[in-house]
Amino acid sequence: MQQEAGKRTLLASVLLSSPGPIVLGVALFFGRSSTQLADFVRRTAELGAIVVSWLVYRTLHKGGEPDFARKERLEQVARVCVGVAMCLSGVGMLFIAFLTDKAQQGNVIPGLVIAILGVITNSWFWLRYHKLNSAQANAVLAVQSKLYRAKSLVDACVVAALLVVAIAPSAPVTPLVDSGGSIVVSLYLIVNGIGTLGSK
Repeated sequence: MQQEAGKRTLLASVLLSSPGPIVLGVALFFGRSSTQLADFVRRTAELGAIVVSWLVYRTLHKGGEPDFARKERLEQVARVCVGVAMCLSGVGMLFIAFLTDKAQQGNVIPGLVIAILGVITNSWFWLRYHKLNSAQANAVLAVQSKLYRAKSLVDACVVAALLVVAIAPSAPVTPLVDSGGSIVVSLYLIVNGIGTLGSK
């Protein structure tokens, strides 16, 4: 059943997204990469938006069909949470990129591993939400598809930046790549967040 598949996918999103901020938070005690710190901020905000979307979807599909006005209001809550999470993440990452001390990046391997796993997992969720929404249009699933598309592309950018930091931590260009990764990720999130807030 389409509704049950949506519920299971959203619950899986919550469960699989939960360890990321915890692992990255611990990793920040060992590494000072601005991209890694920015990734922690992003994943924490996105987790909050995913939890809200899951709760909204469950509420909408609990019992009978909700009235149209309530449905629109709850779907808007999910859309706003996702959009705001992306915008806040983007703005926070811009500040981090420009204000973080680049003297030492430390160990970025935990962040790199999380980002690689993120590319794989988020790409799967992106395709899954897109398929579910294509089969039966749903505003909550559509906004999750958009969020996971952004997450997949952002994780790919984070992998590239942290890979450079891990391979050549002392190279003169490494701080620029590290900051550049944060800036690219932040601008992408802000643009997508604004687009999500403006969508219907």
